[in-house]
Amino acid sequence: MAFKHGITVTEINEGARTLTAISTSIIGLVATASDADAATFPLDRPVLVTDVETAIGKAGIAGTLATSLRAIADHTRPILVVVRVEEGETDAETASAVIGTVTAEGVKTGMQALLDAKSLLGVKPKILGTPGLETQAVTTALVVVAQKLRGFAYARAIGATIPDMIEYRENFSARELMLLAPDFLAWDTATSANVTSYAAARAMGLRALIDEQTGPHKSLSNVAVVGVVGVSTPIRWDIEDQSTEAGLLNASEITALVRSDAGFIFWGNRTTAEPDSAFVFEGTVRVAQLLTDTIVQGMQWANDKPLTPSLAKDIIETINGLGRKLKASGVLLGFNCWFDEANNDITSLKAGKLRIDYDYTVPPPLEDLGFNQRITDSYFADFSAQLAQDV
Repeated sequence: MAFKHGITVTEINEGARTLTAISTSIIGLVATASDADAATFPLDRPVLVTDVETAIGKAGIAGTLATSLRAIADHTRPILVVVRVEEGETDAETASAVIGTVTAEGVKTGMQALLDAKSLLGVKPKILGTPGLETQAVTTALVVVAQKLRGFAYARAIGATIPDMIEYRENFSARELMLLAPDFLAWDTATSANVTSYAAARAMGLRALIDEQTGPHKSLSNVAVVGVVGVSTPIRWDIEDQSTEAGLLNASEITALVRSDAGFIFWGNRTTAEPDSAFVFEGTVRVAQLLTDTIVQGMQWANDKPLTPSLAKDIIETINGLGRKLKASGVLLGFNCWFDEANNDITSLKAGKLRIDYDYTVPPPLEDLGFNQRITDSYFADFSAQLAQDV
């Protein structure tokens, strides 16, 4: 070593890191609006909206865009990715425009354009919907996009009657989807009348608000929906009676729109996942997505570093730090990350492969609350003593 008389500072960039949970409240909206400002909302291009009120002024009055933005803005002021599509001459043509495709030039259209939001706009939409444009084909395609984005979709359960809606629900088995029935009504200043306010748009706005105020573990259910004056089709609901229309919808994993003593609410916690799935609850799905995205995106720093025991320890401590933070905030009941020697033999480690395990528990919604009420004469036993005290 060369002679030195002085001070040397060596910067050490090792040790556990802090993972910041990704945003789960970014909305991805696909809508129509033939009279929208074309510069603000170009066709088939994802547009970043950070001021929803200003965006409403540019959305025109035709189609579904302005109505959907107003429904969202009634609840919160989120970041949105909006894709405006052209309304076709027929419903089938409109559905095709909403679903979109990839052109020969590699340009994504319709809801497919949401997949480019991260690369073009720097954000990834996690709350997805096509309010007012739902068909079975559209919702099926939206689920595929939701799975690719690790997001969650809200859509109307189509049907004129409760049995029709229940039959329609059988078309889906994805954990990334919640079906809603029917729609809300809201006052429209342009027509000075009550008009349909799409359930999916209200759900998207309320979902973003709950994510910001409470977290993704809290379901959409039993939270006041503001800005509405009724529902398009009255749904009978009684908190004690499962045989009501709302109860029948809930039993088929459809969230009902009902009027309670607290006002208008969504009533239901379930996704369209298979009944034996671990992801039947909306909150469980969204927390799982939060964990996956946060860990995947937050651990890039560890890739390509020399694979040493200290690196593995730093990775484990980093992930456990995230788990502790989510547990402290109530998003998780428990979390643990560890190194399993059985999954990391010498051959794998020599090849630069490291496998880390973690498990977690998401608090389920209190969906079924019961009380045992008893009448008894035991409190007469000290009647005389109590009478003597009063005298």
